[in-house]
Parts: sequence; structure tokens; C-alpha cells
Amino acid sequence: MKLSGFIFAFLFLSGIAFSQETGTKVGDIAPEIQNTTPNGKQLALSELRGKLVLVDFWASWCRPCRYENPNLVNAWKKYKDKNFVNGEGFTIFSVSLDKNKKMWIDAIKADNLQWPYHVSDLKGWYAQPAQKYNVRSIPSNFLIDKNGKIVARNLRGPRLEKVLEQLVK
Repeated sequence: MKLSGFIFAFLFLSGIAFSQETGTKVGDIAPEIQNTTPNGKQLALSELRGKLVLVDFWASWCRPCRYENPNLVNAWKKYKDKNFVNGEGFTIFSVSLDKNKKMWIDAIKADNLQWPYHVSDLKGWYAQPAQKYNVRSIPSNFLIDKNGKIVARNLRGPRLEKVLEQLVK
């Protein structure tokens, strides 16, 4: 009897662990993110429905993230006003895994991250969005269409622009 209880508990907990990863695969509806902007306002990912959105997880202290930022800036400038088969315009929703607000804001300015959608709860790796998206390393990103569906993941370097070009109307 104890063995069957153990097996049930194991299967139940395994199901919970598995279910935490659902919603982050290509084809899934992206989990909602609602977090704080540098100005202290709340911003929700769902407010950007209708656009093609790159949800980008990064941090000011992450050297690979900082090296990737120029690629994001170039893609944003080139595609922000384009119409896509699955969205009107392109933007980036940056989710910082910083713990230090000043370093986060300074990095946004230093790297010229001009898009208006930056959020962080300043909890580092324990950030709620990172937990929801099962982010285990950064930089990490998810391309989301106008309906909130994940259409691609981890687009870095020239691959981001290649995918965006394929989606232009």
C-alpha cells in the first residue's frame, strides 16, 4: 500500500513538473508576463497583442546578452514598422534578470535599447517571468505572433533577422 502511494505521489509530482514547461514550446500560447517598468508602472505582455513580439530575457551583468543587444537594436530598427503575416509591426519586450535597478537602467541606456517595453521584478534568477518560461540561461528569447502564440525560440545573431524577413508580408 505504501508503495502504491509513493508511485502515485511520484507520478503526480512528475505531472506538475512537466506542466510547468507547457506553454513555452513553439505552437503554445505564451504565458502572460506582468511586471514593473523602470518607471515603476505595471506592464503586461498581453498589451502588445496584434504585434510580432520578441520576449527577450537578459541582464546587465550578462556579457553574452550585452554582445547580443546590438543585433536586437538593429532588428528592432529595421522591422518595427513592417507588417508581418502574423503581426502588425515588431517590438521587443525585454525581461531583465537583474537585481540592481541602477545597473539595469544604465545598461538599457548604454546599449541604446530604445523600445519602450522593459520590465523586471529585480529578483534575478528567481524572477517570476523566468520561472514561467523555464529560462535556465540567458540570453534567451521567444518570438510571439499577434495572437500570443510562440512561433520561434532563441533567435540570436543573424538568425533573428532571417526569421523576421521570412515573416514580412
